[in-house]
Amino acid sequence: MNYLRIALLFAFAFVLNLFAPQALASLALLGGTEAVLASSLWCLGLMLVFGWACSKVAQGTVLPSFTIQLLMGIVLHDALAPLSAELALAVVVCTVLAAIILKSGGDELNRAEFAKTAFPILLIAVLGYLVTFFFMFVFLRWLGMDGKTAALLAAIISSTDPAALIPTLKQVIFKPEYQRVVDISIAESALNDAVGAIFTAAVAAMVMGNVDLNDLEGLAAGLFKADNLVHLGQQFFWGTAAGLVGWAALFAFDRYLGADHSRGSVYDFALVLAIPLLTFVLAQAVHGNGFLAAFVTGLMANFNRSTPHFEHLVEETETQIESVAKPIIFMMVGPFVTLQMLSDTAWMGFLVSAGFILFARPLAVFVSLLPTGVTVREKLFLCSVRETGVIPVVLAVITVAQFPELQLLMPLTAWVVIWTLTLLPAITPWWATQLRLVKS
Repeated sequence: MNYLRIALLFAFAFVLNLFAPQALASLALLGGTEAVLASSLWCLGLMLVFGWACSKVAQGTVLPSFTIQLLMGIVLHDALAPLSAELALAVVVCTVLAAIILKSGGDELNRAEFAKTAFPILLIAVLGYLVTFFFMFVFLRWLGMDGKTAALLAAIISSTDPAALIPTLKQVIFKPEYQRVVDISIAESALNDAVGAIFTAAVAAMVMGNVDLNDLEGLAAGLFKADNLVHLGQQFFWGTAAGLVGWAALFAFDRYLGADHSRGSVYDFALVLAIPLLTFVLAQAVHGNGFLAAFVTGLMANFNRSTPHFEHLVEETETQIESVAKPIIFMMVGPFVTLQMLSDTAWMGFLVSAGFILFARPLAVFVSLLPTGVTVREKLFLCSVRETGVIPVVLAVITVAQFPELQLLMPLTAWVVIWTLTLLPAITPWWATQLRLVKS
């Protein structure tokens, strides 16, 4: 019955999409600002309604709501077409929501536990990203993809995502001695997203600079040039510095509320949203990475979970992210990908996803964690924790806005998201049990 509801929802969306061009044509007759406003609100309304509906019908099935939302956006391609025409709007919406999500990703981490496992986390998030990136570039070139598309796609999909990971891990009770593998998984996903944003921007700059990306030697030479390394260093340093400023702002806000608990109100949520966004802007202004800044803000302000006047704000933020931010981002794939494009790239999407899951991830885990005390059993578990989700979709939207001629980027990103978000969370509890990491 649950799957029948999913089928009926898709059927309804398909019929709506058939009549959408006529509806949008009527809205266009309004002319000027009114037409833009009407079409934008139309798209937002569809995303919110169908995002909610997808979350409802996914309950009781093995399909994550995020996968259904992504596919729903593609089915509604024509209905969401105004967003592909207004690329700046799509980029702004995705960037704003991604900054809030990354701040929330920092909130998810216990700062004290993060400090205990900081070494393996940094290795798998940074070195592991680079191993995945270079392997996937070589693999994509072997599949026949051109150098520019291969480099950008490898940069986009090499960052992990905790979209389905966190809910999945909350359902599994790990043995105390293996609890750190959960912390590493979540922390890697949050930090790795910021790393992915930095390197995707670097590769995009190389493409715009006409750097030779036809082979691994050219890619590595361009990426590790002295001026590019300085740029990457600035992104990390100033992004972190801006994140610390955001933390100071949240700390001051915490002290302000803590001095008089009666000061807390529903209006406090506005500042919780504003601070990571302003932190993002500050990082951009000083040539740092805004996504990294938002993450550092959330990580350092982790004490908020232990203060009663902030606890409800953190919970409220998580609710808004799950019900609004993530569905909108996943459905944002729809304006850029048609069902025909998804069908045409199905085989390539399967091969890319298979190489990503079966080869790139295990290689990244075992290489990056070689100098650590992480056990083989824990490494085998980490090999299965490799979803691609929110931030890669955001990076794909931003990249497609810069390079609309690279038509394979978005559909192949969509396929990697579909395969990893559907398959990996489903097998994670079983795999943890097989490795005897969970309580019996």
